Amino acid sequence: MENDKLNIHLISDATGDTLNALARAAVAQFDEAQVSYHRWSLVRSRLQLHRVLEGVQAEPGPVLCSLVDDALRSELDTACARMGITLLHVLDPVLDVLQAQFGAPAKHKPGRQYVLDADYFRRIDAMHYVISHDDGQAFRGITEADVVLVGVSRSSKTPTCFYLANRGIKAANIPLVPGIDPPELLKDPGCPVVGLTIDPKALIDIRRHRLRLLSAGAQPGTLQRDNGEYVDFEAVEKELLWARRLCNERGWPTIDVTRRSIEETAATVLKLMDAWHAKRGS
Repeated sequence: MENDKLNIHLISDATGDTLNALARAAVAQFDEAQVSYHRWSLVRSRLQLHRVLEGVQAEPGPVLCSLVDDALRSELDTACARMGITLLHVLDPVLDVLQAQFGAPAKHKPGRQYVLDADYFRRIDAMHYVISHDDGQAFRGITEADVVLVGVSRSSKTPTCFYLANRGIKAANIPLVPGIDPPELLKDPGCPVVGLTIDPKALIDIRRHRLRLLSAGAQPGTLQRDNGEYVDFEAVEKELLWARRLCNERGWPTIDVTRRSIEETAATVLKLMDAWHAKRGS
């Protein structure tokens, strides 16, 4: 294999997101694995499949497939066997279990999970909501939120909100700034409020990176003068301590995002939302 990289071909008749997530989750279990992913999405004709097979032959490697069309699957099976390529139909075990449980065969129609139904429009609505209520915007709209995230600047509130929006969750986020009281609506927003906290060293690294990105358009020395406390360890430590105390006083649960991915943080937020609703019987 060139550069000691393993080629993995992901062949899907839809967007390929499922295959991509599955492959990356599996590869993550191997230290120092070097992988080159080849994503082949929306493969729904023989012509498209032939182009894919040319790519597989040019850069051989195992194939993970989620095609549901029997004719295309059969042709892919034959071609991979001829080339000596390992092929796995990743949906088959799940479909076998569900067919046995439902007592009915699967429809084998590609892209059936992507439909313009109520869930789809709820996700779109949630995305618009997050954009309109990012970083403390439109306070009055907090009453429409499914959850409110609070935390100091650069504690991953915004990306977590966008991830939640893709799950159909209307998530507002409000920055916690020492010396400035949170909006009154947060005392009883009608939804759970969750605080995000982070290790001060990690936060400073994130903020410094942010400042470097902004420095191109700033006057020389401006960022250093105006943002000294923004990246000063003692000041940041005090800022985080103040924010944690505020959350404790208000009874808001907190999540330490230092070593969490956005996906893990969002999953924890969803658990806290479930607990909040269960406690209130809603």
